[in-house]
Order: sequence, then structure tokens, then C-alpha cells
Amino acid sequence: MTQAAVETTLGGRASNSIRTLNPGYFALVMATGIVSVGLHNNGWDVASVALLWVSAIAYAVLVVLYLVRLIKFRKEMVADFVNPATSFAFFTIVAGTNVLGTRIAIDGHLNVAMVFLVFSTIAWIFLGYGIPWASFFGPAKRPLLKPANGTWLIWTVATQSVAVLAATLEPHFELIRRELAILAVCCWAIGLGIYVIVIITLHIRLMTVEPDPKDFTTPYWISMGALAITILAGGKITEMASAPMVNATRDMVSAGSVLCWAVGTWLIPPILAVGYWRHFRHKVPLNYQAPLWSMVFPLGMYAVSSDTIGQAVDLPVVQGVGYWELWIAFIVWIVVFFGMLKNLTKTVVLQPRVK
Repeated sequence: MTQAAVETTLGGRASNSIRTLNPGYFALVMATGIVSVGLHNNGWDVASVALLWVSAIAYAVLVVLYLVRLIKFRKEMVADFVNPATSFAFFTIVAGTNVLGTRIAIDGHLNVAMVFLVFSTIAWIFLGYGIPWASFFGPAKRPLLKPANGTWLIWTVATQSVAVLAATLEPHFELIRRELAILAVCCWAIGLGIYVIVIITLHIRLMTVEPDPKDFTTPYWISMGALAITILAGGKITEMASAPMVNATRDMVSAGSVLCWAVGTWLIPPILAVGYWRHFRHKVPLNYQAPLWSMVFPLGMYAVSSDTIGQAVDLPVVQGVGYWELWIAFIVWIVVFFGMLKNLTKTVVLQPRVK
């Protein structure tokens, strides 16, 4: 049976979708989970719980799909893992796990959230060493600047997500409070360092490689989103219970988070300008693709981080910005979610026309 014949069946189309599954699809869980957190913080509990269920179901489905891809299409998955243009998207597994874990912890399921933290920390260590090694010393062609893109910043997002969940759980686990505080503060500092390194790399690429509108995909929004989750992690650390590591760094982390909020806010107009340049000046169509979730996540994270740091350091203006940004994120989430459903219906469920 030919490939074309296989893809005319529902099973064949589903199998092909798994074979070509975007390695960064856990951004769906990240985006949905953080918007759910924001809705909860603002008292919209029904909508928040609905998105929590969407996030949890998406997480379970994606775990199964990734395992099936690893078993059935290992060659394609390994190729994504050693390709610098796609490998860093695997960090969405870590970030998605921690964002969902943070939302679950809000509802009091602390032991479940701790399991999520243990898994994500192990995955973060494995991916944090494995992906850079495979990308920099693997079969990728030189120069490596050409495949560098916005997904590299998900490395920072994953690192800061560990800090967020560890800081969220720290007040509730007295026996390991010091260890959780060390994990949270160290990941906050490491994530900030990774952000600086990656941003410098991307700027060098921009200055040395001729820009192509097709290269400026939605993951470039993560340049703002990575700072936003750094702010959220800093706000959570500021609110942690007393511990030696917290006491030694609380003021520094708080000040650094406020500065990150200023820089993240400053980045929004250039990102919007690049989007206009890409889609209106160069007519690149804005169709549904998995990386669109990497645009929704920064919008939601900026809203939640603004609200969190605004409360932590008593800045009502910043908190107000977060409130209005949340509704933008929620509206964009709805649009992208229904775009995803339409795309799945068109590419997997419906029988394609035979010409």
C-alpha cells in the first residue's frame, strides 16, 4: 500500500500526524495552564477549571502521542532531537509539566504537584545537558547560527518553570523546605543566565544572517515570555517561607524581577512590529500551526507575572496591566484553540478529496 493510499484512511492520517508531530506541542499545555492560573487569580473559577481540564487532557494525550512517536517513529524523533532548529522545543515537556503542576497545586493537590516537580526536574537535567550536546556536537551543519531561532529560549522557560513550581510548593513541605528553596533560587539564576546567552546568540544571528520573513515564527514571542516566567518565578521566590537561601537572595530576586518586567514590557512593541513586517509586508499567511501556542503562552505568562510581582512588591499599576493583558491572552487562546480543532478536523478526521 502506497503512502498516499494509507493517508486516505483515518488510521493512516492519524499515524502520519504522529510521525510529523511538532516536538514543541506541549506549548499547548503551557498556554492553557497559565491562562487557567490567571483566570483563577482573578476570580473566574468556572473558566479556570474548564481550562485546567483542557490542559490536563491535552497533557495526557500528548504523553501518549510522544511515547507512540518514540516507539513507532524513533528515527524522526531522534532527527528532531539532534537538529538545532527543532531540538530546543522538547523543553516544552518540562515547562508544560510545571505549569500544569502549578495550577494543580493551587487546588490543593500538593502531592500530585510534587510528583510533577520530581519528574520535570529529572527531565530538565536530562534535556538541559542532552539537547545542547546533541545540537552543538551532533551531525548539524556549521555554522550553527543559521538554525538558531526563538525556540532556543524555551530552555529558559523550562528552567524558570522548575523554579516556579518549587517556590509554589516550598511553604507546604517543611521537611524539604531548604532543598526546595535552593532548587527555586538556583533555577531562577540559571534561567536568567541562559536567557542572556541565548538572546546574545539570536542577536548575532540577526546581524550576520540575512533575515527571512519565514524565519520569524511565533516562538520569537518567547523572548518576552521567557522574561515573564522569570518575573513569575521571582515573585514566587519573594513570597516563599523563610529559608537560608530565600533570606540571602529575596531582595536581589525581587529587584531583578521588577527590572525584568520593565525589559519584557519594552519588548512587546518590537515583537508586534516584526509580526506586522512578516504577515502584512511580506504576506506570510497566519494559518494554524503548533508554534502558535508559543505566542499564547507569553501573553498569558506576562499577565500572570505582572499580577504576581505587582502584589509581591506592592505595585498596583503593574498588577492592573496584568489584569487587562489576561483578557487579551484569553481571547487569543480561544481563537488558537478553535483553529487547532479546525485543523485537526481537516487534516485527520475528514476524508481528503481524491483528485
